[in-house]
Amino acid sequence: MALRIGIVAGEASGDILGAGLIEALRRRYPDLEVEGVGGDLMIAAGCRSLYPMERLSVMGLVEVLGRLPELLGIRRELARHFVETKPHLFIGVDAPDFTLGLEGRLREAGIRTVHYVSPSVWAWRRKRVLKIKSTTDLMLTLFPFEARFYEENDQRVAFVGHPLATRIPMEPDRDGAREGLGLPPDAEVVALLPGSRGGELKYLARPFLETARWLKQRRPELRFVLPAANEARMHQLHELVQDEFADLGVELMLKHSREAMQAADAILIASGTATLEAMLLKRPMVVAYRMAPLTHRILSRLIRSRYISLPNLLADAPLVPEVLQDEVRPEVLGPLLLRQLDDRAHGEGLQRRFADIHRQLNLDADERAAEAIVQLLETGAP
Repeated sequence: MALRIGIVAGEASGDILGAGLIEALRRRYPDLEVEGVGGDLMIAAGCRSLYPMERLSVMGLVEVLGRLPELLGIRRELARHFVETKPHLFIGVDAPDFTLGLEGRLREAGIRTVHYVSPSVWAWRRKRVLKIKSTTDLMLTLFPFEARFYEENDQRVAFVGHPLATRIPMEPDRDGAREGLGLPPDAEVVALLPGSRGGELKYLARPFLETARWLKQRRPELRFVLPAANEARMHQLHELVQDEFADLGVELMLKHSREAMQAADAILIASGTATLEAMLLKRPMVVAYRMAPLTHRILSRLIRSRYISLPNLLADAPLVPEVLQDEVRPEVLGPLLLRQLDDRAHGEGLQRRFADIHRQLNLDADERAAEAIVQLLETGAP
């Protein structure tokens, strides 16, 4: 009998993780059947997506409120579907506010549940671990400090490392990336990555491009690359560039964000999974984030972590600059980027620290995650 799993991912980073996990499970179960919600990568790996993943991609507390009826409706329909079809296992990939509730409903119906990517319980709302223990048979974490937190709270957990640490070589090919993108090998290049979601672009795309203009006025030879995560983001960015920043000569491209980061001398980047990718590519960066003012006021009172970016969280040290809210403007971001471009000694030390973290995370996460799931299925324990 074929193994049937349900799986739901809510955004681009979850799509990457979900696709790798599906492929690793299929190597163990060739007749694997998968359905749920996923993006292009999960669909290519064989997942039948019941809803477009974009409908689940919402950022911020305030922004979610306007979409709440739709999101709750999708979750109800998914719960009804999976309770009726009874997969052998359900996997929620990140998106904890959406997937943990779904996991709880399915676990009550006798379906084993796995959550892949820990929510930031170690940083804020620590009591969520109680909900996780009641909804989730197995937590798969990407980072070691997360696994330690769950072990201390008696939650079944497996630290699997991060798939990107396996896929990205220790010494990325910068010149090859430039050749692939048509960039001169001797040009000074800054990559702009204002996020993969529409809400992130709303708050970050304009100040990122204004920072590019600030830099261009001081270094006319600078080149800028701006990858778009999908067709919708491409349209959003193209309109903004054409209307307000056509003079910059920004090279806008569909996807290819990794190649853009790999080719860059420095990166201006939204906080999120992309900062991990930039770190694994050993690139200097400035991390920025803006959100709705009300969302920020609420979160700033709840979050206990000193850092927002993954490089700093993993090092437990301020390896890269972090800029938030009203400080996200050219006068702040520009000088920080110039330092990343100019301080060679700083850059060499940063590369060494990034390489150390890369080695810690390079554990073949897809395979380790699949093996932990096999153990759960066969023995009931991770």
